[in-house]
Amino acid sequence: MYFDGLSFLDEERDAFRPFEALLELTDEELERALEGSHGWTGRDLMAHLSVWIEWWLEIARELAVNPQSPAFDRLNEIGRQWETQGDALNARYQAEWAAMPMDEVRRRFSTMPGELRGYLTVVPETRWLKDSAHLKSLLGNTTEHYADHEVDLRAVLAAAGR
Repeated sequence: MYFDGLSFLDEERDAFRPFEALLELTDEELERALEGSHGWTGRDLMAHLSVWIEWWLEIARELAVNPQSPAFDRLNEIGRQWETQGDALNARYQAEWAAMPMDEVRRRFSTMPGELRGYLTVVPETRWLKDSAHLKSLLGNTTEHYADHEVDLRAVLAAAGR
């Protein structure tokens, strides 16, 4: 699918860019619950995307120094149990992020995607781009995941009059 890492990194950057509009919303706008958006707030959407980016950030850190990633193995286990435990896991992450100060939510949301891209530049491409299992997981937790939540983004922004 990708001939080089830079192609993915550019695509991921472009796919995430629309979500950065969430950072322009006020705290009140980010806390407003919406119908048709899983009942989420903008904050919840930021948290949800960030959690899965954070998984891959940990994986990238490990792959930068080792050919194997224990975090990837844990993420795969989550995937195997998703049908029975996915909703509970998402709810747990949502609660954890709801307990964070908004400044921390904003900081993580604004920095983690770039940090992931930065780490991927030092991970040998054979460990992520050319490894089909790693690439499939990375796509599922970044670009494909962003696409899954574009409707939620539009709903949050529309509720804020943007």
